Amino acid sequence: MNSARYQHTASVLFNGKVLVAGGSSLNSTELYDPSSGSWTTTGSMNVPRYQHTASVLSNGTVLVTGGGGDGSSSAELYDPSTGKWANTGSMNVRRYYHALSVLSNGQVLVTGGSYTGPINTAELYDPIIGNWTRTGSLNVARYQHTASVLFNGTVLIAGGVGDGSINTAELYDPSTENWINTGSMNSARYQHTASVLSNGKVLVAGGSNVDSIKSAEIYDPSTGNWTSTRSMNSARYRHAASVLSNEKVLVTGGYNSSDFVNSAEFY
Repeated sequence: MNSARYQHTASVLFNGKVLVAGGSSLNSTELYDPSSGSWTTTGSMNVPRYQHTASVLSNGTVLVTGGGGDGSSSAELYDPSTGKWANTGSMNVRRYYHALSVLSNGQVLVTGGSYTGPINTAELYDPIIGNWTRTGSLNVARYQHTASVLFNGTVLIAGGVGDGSINTAELYDPSTENWINTGSMNSARYQHTASVLSNGKVLVAGGSNVDSIKSAEIYDPSTGNWTSTRSMNSARYRHAASVLSNEKVLVTGGYNSSDFVNSAEFY
């Protein structure tokens, strides 16, 4: 990359390029072109931010929200056709370490996060009008959790930090805007990954709970229960997980409580 950065975001655009934004109090952004293997700079965000979220919307633009630095409650949109950023409506609550989910109706759900402590509020972004509205609050305030959109349109929130690390999970129903508790994970964890598999189940892997974790477990939406599955070869948190076209899950990098991890493994 042109700039060293961490706690940034990476978003795969409709044209196949990858947009990397912010991190370590930067407002700079850059694009990776897989066809050439090269990086080029693109328009800078209006404010520096890290620990923020980024999601590609149905129209191809990228929504970035909150974060440390100057991010706070602000949000902005990246237009791949122009390479420029434009401010959009600010969230009602300042937050970082939150989670963002693009719903089947095109709206964006932001959940939890931290500012002066864990947050239980959630809000919805309407891309058509560019505004945020409050929706039902989480049952448990949390940050550094995961959010997964299930095949039935509900959103699964798992783990994170509340009053210490937590193992609870809950489901958001967009039709009622309410949250209901579902089965708890076998292990409390935060800074883990969650991947929706081709069979509709959710694989949660790694994370931290004082020490780094190598265990993994699977959530079954049909029963609301979690079952342990084979552990990773290396304990890690702050890693990344990608569901590949061959249905395998690729886990890469992370931290293991004492050093950075450069290994990768398949599930």
